[in-house]
Amino acid sequence: MRVAVFMGSSPGRPQDQAAAVVLGRAVAEAGHGIVYGGAHVGLMGVLADAALAAGGEVVGVLPQNLVEREVGHEGLTRLELVGTMHERKARMVDLADAFVALPGGVGTLDEVVEALSWSHLSLHAKPVAVYDVDGFWQPFLDLLGGMVEGGYVAASARAQLRVVRSPAEVLELLG
Repeated sequence: MRVAVFMGSSPGRPQDQAAAVVLGRAVAEAGHGIVYGGAHVGLMGVLADAALAAGGEVVGVLPQNLVEREVGHEGLTRLELVGTMHERKARMVDLADAFVALPGGVGTLDEVVEALSWSHLSLHAKPVAVYDVDGFWQPFLDLLGGMVEGGYVAASARAQLRVVRSPAEVLELLG
């Protein structure tokens, strides 16, 4: 089984880097694979390197226009180049059995929201989670709560987004 991990192409905070290392190693040691954005930079590179060092399968999906900008990782099990970000996200959905978002920027937010939206629309039935390192995702969770209170998001749809705080909880997503 594979987990798609969305995360920043920037290094972020030290605790985010540490979480990426522990998560990459734990997924690999449990015998599962990782699907991610395919870059060698930022948290993406940290996670991929940790999983690879632990003997794991790591599949990257990188849009052609980001090969130079995000510096495609050359040591992966497989790097798939696609034409657009839309193709990247669709391919990651195809390849993964669950989705988790580590801290990141607007691209990470876009990816996790799209995975959650597709789940709500029954375009897939795979678990979607945010890995809440030191409260990083709390403002987003508060926003979703406000959307539920305002009547814009059903409580059942909000409940589809899980909050995890450890690699063990991520592995539980895979069954």
